[in-house]
Amino acid sequence: MNELPAAPAAVRPRFAGTESRQLYRLDLKEGPTGLGDPDAPNIAVVVDVETTGLDRKRDVIIELAMRQFRYDDAARVTNIGQSFTWLQDPGRPLTEEIMKLTGLDDDMLRGRSIDKEMAARILRRADLIVAHNASFDRPRVEDEIPDAAGGAWGCSCVEIPWRHFGFDGRSLGYLLSQAGYYNGAHRAAADVDSTIALLAHEVGPGRTAMAEMVARSSQESWMCRAVGTAYERKDDLKARGYRWDAEDRIWCREVADRDEEQAWLMMNVYSPWARPTSAAPEWRKLTARERWA
Repeated sequence: MNELPAAPAAVRPRFAGTESRQLYRLDLKEGPTGLGDPDAPNIAVVVDVETTGLDRKRDVIIELAMRQFRYDDAARVTNIGQSFTWLQDPGRPLTEEIMKLTGLDDDMLRGRSIDKEMAARILRRADLIVAHNASFDRPRVEDEIPDAAGGAWGCSCVEIPWRHFGFDGRSLGYLLSQAGYYNGAHRAAADVDSTIALLAHEVGPGRTAMAEMVARSSQESWMCRAVGTAYERKDDLKARGYRWDAEDRIWCREVADRDEEQAWLMMNVYSPWARPTSAAPEWRKLTARERWA
């Protein structure tokens, strides 16, 4: 029986009070993990992309990786599926920076393409699609594979309160090392396996990181778009947790409690003394099917 790689019980996220620590190379094998029912009814797919850059309109996917796993009602990873990876020719030379970052080069990509039909089938089967930076991965995956658009997505970076469980930071490699493992080069398939290992990690007695993400991603929330705010209110909005959307030129924030946020905004941003050009913010309800798009 195949089991998830396990570090010794002494290994803990922070390694507090120790002068050294030992990391184990991650080797995530296909098959039952030895936990729960290998035919558990819930299916997740972890996705990762490498691109020619960060501009969604101009840059394109050069590598897409995904891997399915089953999880039970306690959100334990019970069965790990086959790893899929596709390379894609971007139609232009890669920059030196991207080649160093991804380990890919023009010769490796020349003439290659993503099997979009197969990728769409895998994604459509999933009850939950997971990425470690879903706000980056989801829009690019759905731009590339529109037949797979509209699924429920979760973000292992944001929707798991890593610091609450003793971890520092949220970058994938750093989290993995705090869980006791290391992985290879910065390639999409390696990042997918790292994400699955972190989701399977117990952050509390009998409680996996996956359970935290499933619980949070299933909750409804609101996207607040603070339209018509005065420039002078930018520091208040930033301190409140709003981020600047450069494309739409607006401050945005996802919140769980609309009434509480509305009250704060009306007092601090939309009051007459704050000189707004709109009477109130715009609201959009979010579920896992709309979030991160």
